[in-house]
Amino acid sequence: MTKKYLKLNDIKAYKRAYHLSNYVWDIVSKWNVLSQKTIGEQFIRSTDSISANLAEGFGRQTRKDKSKFYLYARASAHESLDWNQKAKQRNLLTEEQYNCILNELQQLPKEINAHIKLTFAGLMENFGG
Repeated sequence: MTKKYLKLNDIKAYKRAYHLSNYVWDIVSKWNVLSQKTIGEQFIRSTDSISANLAEGFGRQTRKDKSKFYLYARASAHESLDWNQKAKQRNLLTEEQYNCILNELQQLPKEINAHIKLTFAGLMENFGG
């Protein structure tokens, strides 16, 4: 039986987080300077951090080390929820943008938790992840 090696882009949470961070970037890049410097930079950093920490965790060797970065990613998703709410409250997002980001941010912790469970169950070893 041939082993299938898991790639970073096979991870559902990573793909979702990566696309979300680019979506947030595209929105914030159109804001005025004050909004970009206050909320925008933090919003971009927190959403970028989700996929970046998933990628770093994926590259780590031990389950404990991997899960530490996956937990950082989950925390960044929660932080991003706060920035999304502030951006909406300050009329920087349309209702459609807010809801799209909110939906993605609500899915990410569930997907990250599922990935952590797979990692600790040792199933990732079967895929080389």
